[in-house]
Amino acid sequence: MSLKGYDLHFLKKDIPAGIIVALVSIPISIGYALVAGLPPIYGLYGSLLPILVYGLITSSPRFVFGVDAAPAALVGGMLYSMGIAYQSQDAVRIIPVITLFTAAWILIARLVGLGRLVKFISSPVMGGFITGICCTIILMQIPKLYGGDSGRGELHELLIHIYKTASAGVQIPSLVLGLGTIIIILGSKKFIPAVPMSAVMMFVGAGLNYAMDLGQYGVKMLPEVKAGLPPPAIPDISLVHGNVRTMMLQTLIIAIVIIAETLLATNNFALKYDDKIDNNREILAYAMSNLAGGLVGCCPVNGSVSRSNIADQFGVKSQVMSISAAATMMIILVFGTGFIHMLPVPVLTAIVISALISSTEFDLAAKLRKVDRTEWKIFYVVMFTVLIFGTIYGVLIGIILSFVTVIIRASNPPRSRLGYIPEKDQFYPVDRTTGTREIKGVLIYRFGGALFFANANTIKDEIDDLVTDDMKAVIIDASGITSIDVTAVERLMILYTKYKERGIKLFLTEHSGNLNDQLRAFGAEQMFKDYAIVPHIYQALKSVGINKPYELGDCESDVCYISINGSAGSSQIAEFEWAYGDQAEARMEEVANSLADKLISLERVDEDMIREAERNALGSNWSEIDEEKFLDFLEFQLAHLLELGKIDLEKFQRVREKILLYHAKLDMQINDRNSEELDEIIRTRIVREEQFRSRFPDAYNAFAEERARHREILKTDYPEIWERIMKIRREGEDKDKLRDKVRDQIHDKHLFPGLDEIEHIVDGVKDYFHRKK
Repeated sequence: MSLKGYDLHFLKKDIPAGIIVALVSIPISIGYALVAGLPPIYGLYGSLLPILVYGLITSSPRFVFGVDAAPAALVGGMLYSMGIAYQSQDAVRIIPVITLFTAAWILIARLVGLGRLVKFISSPVMGGFITGICCTIILMQIPKLYGGDSGRGELHELLIHIYKTASAGVQIPSLVLGLGTIIIILGSKKFIPAVPMSAVMMFVGAGLNYAMDLGQYGVKMLPEVKAGLPPPAIPDISLVHGNVRTMMLQTLIIAIVIIAETLLATNNFALKYDDKIDNNREILAYAMSNLAGGLVGCCPVNGSVSRSNIADQFGVKSQVMSISAAATMMIILVFGTGFIHMLPVPVLTAIVISALISSTEFDLAAKLRKVDRTEWKIFYVVMFTVLIFGTIYGVLIGIILSFVTVIIRASNPPRSRLGYIPEKDQFYPVDRTTGTREIKGVLIYRFGGALFFANANTIKDEIDDLVTDDMKAVIIDASGITSIDVTAVERLMILYTKYKERGIKLFLTEHSGNLNDQLRAFGAEQMFKDYAIVPHIYQALKSVGINKPYELGDCESDVCYISINGSAGSSQIAEFEWAYGDQAEARMEEVANSLADKLISLERVDEDMIREAERNALGSNWSEIDEEKFLDFLEFQLAHLLELGKIDLEKFQRVREKILLYHAKLDMQINDRNSEELDEIIRTRIVREEQFRSRFPDAYNAFAEERARHREILKTDYPEIWERIMKIRREGEDKDKLRDKVRDQIHDKHLFPGLDEIEHIVDGVKDYFHRKK
């Protein structure tokens, strides 16, 4: 902790935050001490000296340390496997030794730099592990909600224990107290998150017991504890005799969990305030805190995200908060332990379960399910491994999966063929960005990631499959290649020589300078002599006689001309699709829906408001073509809202009129700049109308009225454009071809990957409003 430049005004934030952290720590630390197999008082001991030592050493100005779920569960599992009774004298004697060994492992990790390996433990692995532990402890604690004893073991043992205790009888007053406490705490997180409800419910529980003598109703209470500060004592290492291997292995796993979980959480928390974190200093703080924990007899300690969030809510500025928390806990231990035996066990259990529910990371799993199914599966594999086989196996499987994931990702990095968008004068992946077309006579191939022995054949085989005899060049965009090894260079030179003999020149481009040093060192000198290594793609193209304007190849299934959103030479839409990928169209629908809701809520709408709302939703650098396409979406969305009955007809007509006037003016601006561009927009409009008619017939009539009104405005204000529109629409042959194309392709998921998702969204909205009516 550094107080250099500390503003004394921060004391009014740090001291109250520390007091609140101490009060919240009372029930949670007692609960986790019981999970670890210790008497309740040792949870308070773990919230005194360890938190003080951490606060004095850490580089984090606002993170909180203390007794927490993961180490407590691991220690409890160790006792269970060693056959040591919970809260027995044997447990009280052996747990400080476990904490001491854990501190030693953390210190060794700091001295030899093993902390660097922790970064290979991914968030899904850690999230699955933490969630598994939380679920395990919740299952252990459930019987205490209705008057039973806590369970032990793995999932099947815990479920059997819950069944047996429930069958033996449910103590209704205990169950009411427990469930009521959980509901209040979880509800308060949503409605009054700034209130430390765990501490409040602790005092409420003690108050109810004082007023009603809950014991007479069969509600269990915590045992009395002796007041006073913890007496420091050196753990008896001789107790390890006969269990050296078990002690060494399992305390190593506890140390890994503490370092991985707390470092990850500390750094994530620091990003919020741009705090500078020294990882080596953090690991030293973990070691010293656990050494202090061993001296006072508590279980291993680590960082607490939940208590850090509480401190953050109260505006903590520095680790003066930890000093304040330690001082508060010291006062409680000396003068305030008398109320602990007044705490109803169901209330304490409910507080612990509420904290565990908040600590699960199912939200991370939900996010992973949408973006990365492999990581999602890893999350649940680790979670169920912890539940079914125990925490030790969960850690081992998690570590193994982390390294396997790193290897798989490194050996199968992202790759793509690149095409060109003239309006942007940039290259984009052809399989991700509508409107991208490959340059004739050349393959541009992007490889992202380190190029080494495990993936060297991948680049060779894929390029071989893509190259045709009529090509002049193969250009490897190496902007994502961070390093290359000798095996990869050998494969690259084989590829280079083979294509050189076929009259096709292979280039490496867009990479950083340090990659050139590696290429020369590993034997790619010939590519430098042949000028096959150049800084930019356009230089490689120029060297084989391919100059601007580039001759572009045909589109794959016409996808670059007609898409669900009917792009016609759009530039910013390419950026939109680059950012959102196959979610781009659903995102466009979402933005249009949001903007429509906003416009219909306004009493008065004019062009400036539409423009401002559009810019706020989409950014300020959208072109007229981008706006034109988006306005089509917006007009359809308004028609859909009318069909759902979410907007009355009068307001619909008023808002629609302003949008159509703005849309007509936009058409005129596009025409003045490039009339052929407007012709293409008109043709793609016809396609979009057919798509909407085919997929959303109920809303199409209102949309068709809007489109007809659009043409009426054009006929009055811009007759030249109206005549062009009508001419194109009367071109029966072209119109029929377009309609036939749409009818053939309307259900083609390759062409319109986002169409089903949009239909699903619209159907869901319709169903919701129909049910609401």
